Amino acid sequence: MSDVYAARRARLRDRYTAAGSAAALVSCPANVRYLAGGTPPGAVLLLGRDKDTDTLLCPRTAGDEPAGRLDGQLRISVLPTPSGDPAVAAAGLLPAGADSLAVEEHHLTVARHRAVGSVAPRARLMDLGGTVEQLRIVKDEEEIACLRIAAEIADQALGELLESILVGRTERHLALELERRLVDHGADGPAFPTTVATGPHAGRRGHRPSDRRVEEGDFLSVGLGADYHGYRCLIGRTFVIGTSPADWQIELYELVFAAQRAGREACVPSAGYREVDRAARQPLEAAGHGGGLAPRTGHGVGLEIDEDPQLAPAAMGKLDACVPVTVGPGVHLPGRGGVRIDDTLVVRPEADGGPELLTITTKELLAL
Repeated sequence: MSDVYAARRARLRDRYTAAGSAAALVSCPANVRYLAGGTPPGAVLLLGRDKDTDTLLCPRTAGDEPAGRLDGQLRISVLPTPSGDPAVAAAGLLPAGADSLAVEEHHLTVARHRAVGSVAPRARLMDLGGTVEQLRIVKDEEEIACLRIAAEIADQALGELLESILVGRTERHLALELERRLVDHGADGPAFPTTVATGPHAGRRGHRPSDRRVEEGDFLSVGLGADYHGYRCLIGRTFVIGTSPADWQIELYELVFAAQRAGREACVPSAGYREVDRAARQPLEAAGHGGGLAPRTGHGVGLEIDEDPQLAPAAMGKLDACVPVTVGPGVHLPGRGGVRIDDTLVVRPEADGGPELLTITTKELLAL
């Protein structure tokens, strides 16, 4: 894997040197892990014009293990005092002739930005922007393999929950049980706070599990994901509790399912981000639910659960092969509940079978 990380750093080096910067300071933890293989807490990565000078700077901490496995080719510098700021220390390592340094302004605080500038007053601070995030959009097969395992873990955890007795249990209890099952099946932890929404809460965006108990006839919406070796996936499903679904529940579910399927099928190379969003959004708008829809249909996943690309009405750009995205439209009817269906998939060309679905738990409307 050392060669993989070195190649990633080389691509970044090409970008910032072409923009006129002599060095780059990477401080966002996910970006550090992408380029270095691991992320000791608080670490930053300093890249220069020469790969032999690339240095990972870490604060002195007791007993903290890095997330991931560090690239053995990197120089590692541990600060002598626990209170030291690795970003500031990195600025002090710039060569005397370095006249510019690209930094991740979206991650550094104003105070840290000023401190970095004060240590290297002759170096002009440039904005690296989302350069590393853009490099992370297209995944290699090793990354996709981690996402595939994360999805298998999430499917297993959800499948086991569906076999248990649900009536009378609270949303909060079910969410905690799902997160425990994720770890039991090999996840490093949940990819994000697990969502369980029942009855009038079902299908609502951003719902936090409450003490409401599951009742007969409820819609039950579940959203969960596993973190496996740093890579995160998402699955969302909606079920009916106890009895045969009511007519309105069947109608609403079939509508959202059709929208989600249209969004998934649109995930092909060269499809515009907004085109995928439109494919999933149009059936719901045509049915009169346009006013309450989420601002986007899906997004990229990887080392963070919410990455580029964004599948939204105004999003610019087109999908590439080997880009993992979520597709998850939903409808919530105030006071009644609703439906959300989310999948994680990998964009593949039609010659390779089209979109590769990673989350495979059934999307049939089950009565549990």
